[in-house]
Amino acid sequence: MSKAGGEQGAVRTVVVVGGGSAGWLTACRLAAQSVRSGSDLSVLLVESATVPSVGVGEGTWPTMRNTLRKIGIDETTFIRSCDATLKQGARFAGWTDGSAGDAYYHPLNPPVGVGEIDVAPYWLGLPGSDAQIGAEGISFADWVDYQSTLCDAGLAPKTITAPEYGGHANYAYHLDAGKFATMLREHAVGSLGVEHVVGDVVRANLADNGDIRDVELVDGRTLAGDLFVDCSGFSALLIGGVYDVPFRSCRHILFADRALAMQVPYQGEDDPIACHTISTAQDAGWIWDIGLWTRRGVGHVYSSAYTSDDEAEAALRRYVGPVADALPVRRIAFEPGHRERFWQNNCVAIGLSAGFLEPLEASALMLIETSLDALVDRLPQTRSAMDAIARQFNETFAHHWQRIIEFLKLHYVITQRRDTAFWRDNAAAASIPEGLQERLDLWTHHSPAAQDFAHAREVFSWPSYQYVLHGMRFGGRYRGAPATAEGATVAALVARNDRVRAELVRKSPRHRDLLRAVREHGLQRV
Repeated sequence: MSKAGGEQGAVRTVVVVGGGSAGWLTACRLAAQSVRSGSDLSVLLVESATVPSVGVGEGTWPTMRNTLRKIGIDETTFIRSCDATLKQGARFAGWTDGSAGDAYYHPLNPPVGVGEIDVAPYWLGLPGSDAQIGAEGISFADWVDYQSTLCDAGLAPKTITAPEYGGHANYAYHLDAGKFATMLREHAVGSLGVEHVVGDVVRANLADNGDIRDVELVDGRTLAGDLFVDCSGFSALLIGGVYDVPFRSCRHILFADRALAMQVPYQGEDDPIACHTISTAQDAGWIWDIGLWTRRGVGHVYSSAYTSDDEAEAALRRYVGPVADALPVRRIAFEPGHRERFWQNNCVAIGLSAGFLEPLEASALMLIETSLDALVDRLPQTRSAMDAIARQFNETFAHHWQRIIEFLKLHYVITQRRDTAFWRDNAAAASIPEGLQERLDLWTHHSPAAQDFAHAREVFSWPSYQYVLHGMRFGGRYRGAPATAEGATVAALVARNDRVRAELVRKSPRHRDLLRAVREHGLQRV
């Protein structure tokens, strides 16, 4: 069906195996780049009609705004098609010590002064402060930014007059994963020229050099290509089934290996919609709570070594309340970890085929986007160039996965909870990666900074570490010098943040009201 370029020839045909968010984002990014550059690259996607998409995660990073722009989808269409809402960060409840009122924010805005001055030592240096609340009784997230105030008040990060993909605060999205894949498929086929094949892949036929020459479908059809992208989910048909690339489990670091998901309807058509992810700690895991336009997505991530499926479901239903009695639950089992290599011969794994971790910081869709940035920006023009690019890709994403694992583990390591074996074992030294422990030792004396990370493009940068460390009362011993000229600069930055906060509370619409206006009138096209 598709003509390939030859063993050492040009890369002319890319075959994407698998649909869902990973597959259709891949097809859209490749095809949009081909249209933009005027190349003759052909993109073909084959997906099964019988294997449902897992629908990983309903939370994104702010990077999704740029991804949607790159593939030519306007924000109004996206919000309407995917029941999407705006996300300004995450609120972590019960993670520090489990007491009443225990909660902190990880907003998407960076702290004030970023790139100019690190304000964290000055916050800790305030007279009468502790590691969570400053002298004025304000949390770190509130002192250095205004976004948690908007979240608490249910206010949106933009107004209806703001241009598409722009706002007065940084934001990402919550979305319906099934509707997202449908929108991407319609755009890929209808606007970008992607060839869509429905069928079940049963085997791959290899060339003499070990590359995949074509994939064969159950009905006997074959699909040839020069580059194959494995988006087949947990089954990992190519990277696992063909190349048997080993899977590296991290269950000894991140214990969660099960998830329960429930779709919870709103009780009233004007119920507030949270503009942040709510992550509430449980005895053996945590519950996510995400607000979409028509419903909430609520789920329980937990470790099967510390609780049973029935106990986990009971905890989820207690959290949701009486309405949960009539609602079904979807069960998902997963092994936390990733492939040792992500690019083998002429096959690249993207999405669940590459690996999966608990969705504590919405890293699943972000990793798909980051993988596609790397693939599209350095798409090999010929087979001869592919091996060098593959080595770069593998080195980069081995690093990214390691850092994501460490950042997720950070949320568990510095907890003060000792009420269950799950929390006690998470804080045990044996489960802490060496690199994370080294940085934690450093951060008892110095605030996290860019110099603490050697890689130029970290997926979680130092401001994220500051929000979690100070939100969870990690007791640093470093102190600022409020009497210096820098102290005056910090005071001015904090005062400006307070003025911006007051102004945005006054002018920002309710989140639901903004979304209703977008659905009725649309946003301004750029």
